[in-house]
Amino acid sequence: MSVETIEIRPLESTDHAAWLPLWRGYQAFYKVDIPDAVSDVTWQRLLDPAQPMGGALAWQGARAVGLVHHIRHRSCWTVGDYCYLQDLYVDGAIRGAGIGRRLIEYVYEFAAVEGCSRVHWLTHETNTDAMMLYDRIADRSGFLQYRHML
Repeated sequence: MSVETIEIRPLESTDHAAWLPLWRGYQAFYKVDIPDAVSDVTWQRLLDPAQPMGGALAWQGARAVGLVHHIRHRSCWTVGDYCYLQDLYVDGAIRGAGIGRRLIEYVYEFAAVEGCSRVHWLTHETNTDAMMLYDRIADRSGFLQYRHML
């Protein structure tokens, strides 16, 4: 498979059946189970132009093989918004073919058009395969994430 045969397109309402298996694959990769009700709301938000969220699918012919979700948000450090690349997933059978990079570059282009100052994302410290790509196309910030669940 050549990465040139991959088409990256923004999500459309008719893409739900193609998106859902990738979304579930992403959850399985991270060993989480997001409730169906949350996934339903996420899908609606991704399509709602009033929301600061969006996404795209990578297509190989008629088959979706990857997804990316992004969220625009304000920053106290810049005038332009930041763009948080929240979710990135490529079908495990074809990882390493450049699709992840193409999905990230899609978000870079989206953020530039929207006047964002930065694209940023998180990955788990055990996701070393992905980090080999990330280290080539972005800078590590050195920050660690802390969280408190409510």
